[in-house]
Amino acid sequence: MKIKGLRWWVVILIASATIINYIDRTSFNILWPDIFKELYPDMDLDGHKQLYTNISIVFLLSYAFGQAIFGKIFDWIGTRLGFALSIGVWSIATVLHALAKGVMSFAIFRSILGIAEAGNWPGAAKGNAEWFPTKERAFAQGIFNSGAAIGGMIAFPIISLMSVYMNWQWIFISIGLLGFVWLIPWMYLVKSPPKEHPWLSEEERNYILSGQENQDINEDGTYDDGYNPSTGELLKHRESWGVIIASAAIDPIWWLFVFWIPGYLMEVYGMDVKNVGIYAWVPYVGAMVGAWFGGLLAQNRLKAGWTVNKTRKFIIIMGCVIMLPALLALANPGGPVAAVLIMAVILFGFQTAIGNIQTLPSDLYSGKTVGTLSGIAGMAAKLMGGFLLYFIPWLTAGGNYYPAFVIGAALAAIVVVSLLIFCPKIEPLKPTN
Repeated sequence: MKIKGLRWWVVILIASATIINYIDRTSFNILWPDIFKELYPDMDLDGHKQLYTNISIVFLLSYAFGQAIFGKIFDWIGTRLGFALSIGVWSIATVLHALAKGVMSFAIFRSILGIAEAGNWPGAAKGNAEWFPTKERAFAQGIFNSGAAIGGMIAFPIISLMSVYMNWQWIFISIGLLGFVWLIPWMYLVKSPPKEHPWLSEEERNYILSGQENQDINEDGTYDDGYNPSTGELLKHRESWGVIIASAAIDPIWWLFVFWIPGYLMEVYGMDVKNVGIYAWVPYVGAMVGAWFGGLLAQNRLKAGWTVNKTRKFIIIMGCVIMLPALLALANPGGPVAAVLIMAVILFGFQTAIGNIQTLPSDLYSGKTVGTLSGIAGMAAKLMGGFLLYFIPWLTAGGNYYPAFVIGAALAAIVVVSLLIFCPKIEPLKPTN
């Protein structure tokens, strides 16, 4: 049996996993006001923000740790089993949220969730490198990333609606089961990498593999397996640090909104969980469009003859330029509709840039090194996100979120600077002398 366009079925499955990933993680952010009222009925708003921040930091630090772990795990056991392990554990962790009785138990279950969910991103990068030729990778990464946006879009209205008919415990159980359903088509369809997959046509196999032949280490005119340095040697290349710094600078902008859209709308505009569900999905529409736009634009420019270096830098810088003034505009957005629309512009710019940043490891290296660098960069990004998150209660005292948005604008500028300084030319690297 042969399946036409099998690589697109694989990318759709990974995007679906990303949707589930974001539904599972966002559910706590949405349901926290109800959880807080039940578990801590006598605590004030400042206490509410601090508890929420503490639990969220535990999640992000665990997520950072998981990025480094799963980058290696995917390189060791492969994409198929790596995803099965990641989504299986995070689904169990989501269900366990229903048993939480306070900060400690929530922190433990959020920690397990963070470690396991972290596997989705180095797994997506590795799956991208395995299943797509170079010229299609940014578009494929855009599809992966749009899963995060779609997950955020549908999580707010769906979970808000579920909260009308069931308590928060049953909501965690219900959404936790989604991951186990996903495992069925994944294990059935993704039997092996493209080189050995029995359902892949020879035409598509050759198209994928020949499009990945972009390294000639010994310069003999024949493509080879590419440069796969050890972790120590990997970190000697300034380009690797360009990827790490750019990831660490841009990622906190995303987490700022993922964690604090509900809190912002509740604190600034006095909304409850159900009203948040009406507004909070809008920014994720911008994120979804940005993910597709960044990927399609990269594919278009590469087909038009632009180099990978010019394409990646142009699109990443474009995304940052879009974000910077929009972040500053949130100082005084007016009503909630204007606020969420500006957020949509910010997340559009973010996703336009991040999809191309996440393809940089496969642009610079090949094979097992891709997952390793993606994991290290992801770990740095989450640590930086946790660092920013720690200061949010202080930065937003009195409901003034503007200092946090100014920091976000500064981070967007750092992305551009790090890319230009540390990645003078984005191309396959060679061993250092």
